[in-house]
Amino acid sequence: MIKDMNGMPDAYAQVRGSINNAKIHGNVYFYGMHNGTMVVAEIYGLPNTADEPNGNFYGFHVHEGESCTGDSGDSFKNVEGHYNPDNTEHPKHAGDLPPLLANDGIAWSAVYTDRFYPEDVIGKTVIIHDMADDFRTQPSGDSGMKIACGEIVD
Repeated sequence: MIKDMNGMPDAYAQVRGSINNAKIHGNVYFYGMHNGTMVVAEIYGLPNTADEPNGNFYGFHVHEGESCTGDSGDSFKNVEGHYNPDNTEHPKHAGDLPPLLANDGIAWSAVYTDRFYPEDVIGKTVIIHDMADDFRTQPSGDSGMKIACGEIVD
């Protein structure tokens, strides 16, 4: 049965940018369906780079940590590694999601995963990185700095 995605999500995260990326904001919604989860992201204020002025890819992952806090040198130090309950190699971590593609700083994505249910990720974090995931570098895809974070709640 397909869940009505116009209703309330089973979990969500309000995403905010790091100290150096304060313009980033948005939401990630988690809807349980078909023995998995539909992840819907709407993110605004993503930075454009000079070599890709009209579109950029950003790494997008669920992380183990429960808090978007950290010290002044790393705004999101407490997010820990990718959500990986089955101890698999990247890119087969449960928390590995397709990169976000932003155009003029706006990214919208909807992806289904059968790697977790919404209740599995409540209390974890969702992270946006400043570079695209390369899908091979261990342990996290060489996706660069963490530029935005959201704590997943129900």
